[in-house]
Amino acid sequence: MISERSRVLIALSAALLVVMYFAPIWRVYLEAPQYPEGLGMQIWINTVKGVKENDLENINNLNHYIGMKRIIPESIPELKMMPVIVGILVAGGLAAAALGRRRLAQGWVALFLVVALVGLVDFWKWEYEYGHDLDMENAIIKVPGMTYQPPLIGSKQLLNFTATSIPGAAGWAAIIALGLGVLALAVDRRGPASTGAAAKEVGASARAVVA
Repeated sequence: MISERSRVLIALSAALLVVMYFAPIWRVYLEAPQYPEGLGMQIWINTVKGVKENDLENINNLNHYIGMKRIIPESIPELKMMPVIVGILVAGGLAAAALGRRRLAQGWVALFLVVALVGLVDFWKWEYEYGHDLDMENAIIKVPGMTYQPPLIGSKQLLNFTATSIPGAAGWAAIIALGLGVLALAVDRRGPASTGAAAKEVGASARAVVA
């Protein structure tokens, strides 16, 4: 069984993931002289939206000029799977916290890590495909050798646009949740070791007194 503190941390970790249903997971911003207010899109658990009302449509129109595919949320299969995957993680975390079994808690944190890594790799692959798979035959603006993949995280110059990619509120919640899950295992692992060390010190002191 894991400690009470570890169970609380895992429960908090699972509960934080619920934020992913109510806030954007990731944000991508585009800044250029002709767009002083900037353009942006938000990736939610089941859709992609513009930061402002017409931002996604404007981004799609700009993409057309350079031969990029339109971003159509309904055509992205990951957006259909993510609500289910996050729901499984939430339920699994709460179950691990309630039952308190060490193997179950370790398995849940491991699954969380795998889902997080696969999600980041998949997002990078999605960006790569949109930025490299260009329709150069119908593109209005053609720059030989130029690709338009936004950064996974951070900023990058794409022609006269500065593209910035950062986690949204739900993304930060997921990062904190993963940290709490890992911390729960670390606290649980340290607890018994600390107890064992203390017991050895008490035993040594007792032997010294007897001697």
